[in-house]
Amino acid sequence: MTLATCGDDWRVADLSGLGLYRNDPELAARLIAEAEAGDMDAQYAAGLIYAEGRGVRQDAVQAYYWLTRALKQGDADAERLRCHVAAQMSEAEFSQARRVVRLAMAAATQIAGAAGSGLRH
Repeated sequence: MTLATCGDDWRVADLSGLGLYRNDPELAARLIAEAEAGDMDAQYAAGLIYAEGRGVRQDAVQAYYWLTRALKQGDADAERLRCHVAAQMSEAEFSQARRVVRLAMAAATQIAGAAGSGLRH
């Protein structure tokens, strides 16, 4: 993905039902835990809260990471928000975000491969 592939359509999903308009660290922690467990909607929400700094320190790299995870599960809204986040990043932040995503994907592939081979730790 490059910034040129984002286009101008940066509309995002309506998440008003999630209560993300509040700066609530407890809600943020719950959503991040759900995101870590693989919940696609929580991954999108984690991307949003990191992008806006709602209940967490604003972090564009983490926002990009969580939105990429949601996108990989088929959340089309995540792509639009990820493009918006990426457009606001410095080149260094964008490179770091891409690196974090690559490392996470490599780790997940290794874990899946070990699980598939019957190896136990």
